Amino acid sequence: MEADGFVRRRRMTAETTGNDPGVAGASAGAEVRWLGGRFWGVSESIVGSLTPRIGGETELQTVDFIRSAQDAQPEDTEPDYEGLPQGASTSTHMLAGAVAGIMEHCLMFPIDCVKTRMQSLQPDPAARYRNVMDALRRIVATEGVWRPMRGLNATAVGAGPAHALYFASYEKLKKTLSDVIHPGANSHLANGTAGCVATLLHDAVMNPTEVVKQRMQMYNSPYRGVMDCVRAVWQKEGPAAFYRSYTTQLTMNVPFQALHFMTYEYLQELLNPHRQYNPSSHMLSGALAGAIAAATTTPLDVCKTLLNTQESLALSSLSSGQGPGQSQGPGAHRHISGLAHAFRTVYRLGGLKGFFKGVQARIIYQMPSTAISWSVYEFFKYGLTKHQHNKRKTQHMEAEI
Repeated sequence: MEADGFVRRRRMTAETTGNDPGVAGASAGAEVRWLGGRFWGVSESIVGSLTPRIGGETELQTVDFIRSAQDAQPEDTEPDYEGLPQGASTSTHMLAGAVAGIMEHCLMFPIDCVKTRMQSLQPDPAARYRNVMDALRRIVATEGVWRPMRGLNATAVGAGPAHALYFASYEKLKKTLSDVIHPGANSHLANGTAGCVATLLHDAVMNPTEVVKQRMQMYNSPYRGVMDCVRAVWQKEGPAAFYRSYTTQLTMNVPFQALHFMTYEYLQELLNPHRQYNPSSHMLSGALAGAIAAATTTPLDVCKTLLNTQESLALSSLSSGQGPGQSQGPGAHRHISGLAHAFRTVYRLGGLKGFFKGVQARIIYQMPSTAISWSVYEFFKYGLTKHQHNKRKTQHMEAEI
């Protein structure tokens, strides 16, 4: 009886597509092939466990048929973009990641400029700001409307390939490690580990861009443009200057991204347990994950900014011996190098509060930034996967005809 009801339900599903016999026949054929694959792929252990009950417990058959019917219906209507490794290929992740990275950095660039300035340890009196909006108003009023966008072209060039590697390596490693650590389920350890490895690749590409970008964002930046900044840094400080903050960047970004990805995946389990394309859940999860990770790692970001910018007033303060209990001779500090040196400098010039300079701007920057990044990434991943799924489906139907 249950089987008859199931067959009738499948027949109705096949006949509802525009009442077209050709379409209905193709749909019915697809359903039959799907059912054959499902029943053929059932493991021997499951069959063995059900066999003794088939004769006397028909309720098990009812549950199995109903579940099969529910599973079968989305197969022809909507691709599961999280569960289609053939559709969500590495190139899909790379393309979606590149677009997401460029949009994230470009849209939030003015706030990033404010964050860099507010993290200055010894700012010029004309560059002391009360909050983010005060900083934006004064920068635009005194330096011009395009001043907060200086260095954007360098960031856009670096963000594309950096985020392509970032998301592609994350997705690949997350799936591989999850299958090993916790097969068939989400693993926070796998998510955190994949995020850390993805960060190594991302920062290797992005670090030189960060150096150029932050030097152009500083108040009274002496550089006329991106190439002028690159030439000046190369000639005066050598190529190593572009990676002076790399270890600090990794020290900051590895815990940042581990927290970021683990929080995002945890929130997705709560807000989007079936892992469907859900823009609101992707945006909210991304924003909260970014805020938590940003607030936690702000002290390291302050040190990274100091290493990247080699702030002139901070260097002169060190050379003149300012700071509690410190005395340095003239010219003692030509450059700040290394995380330990940066930590000592921040504490000497700003105390414990110095490690949280610009924390408000950093959170305000990271919340929409990660929300945009995840929303755009999931949207493009979904769109590209659906396009590839429909293309394969059309080719399969044409081959049958």
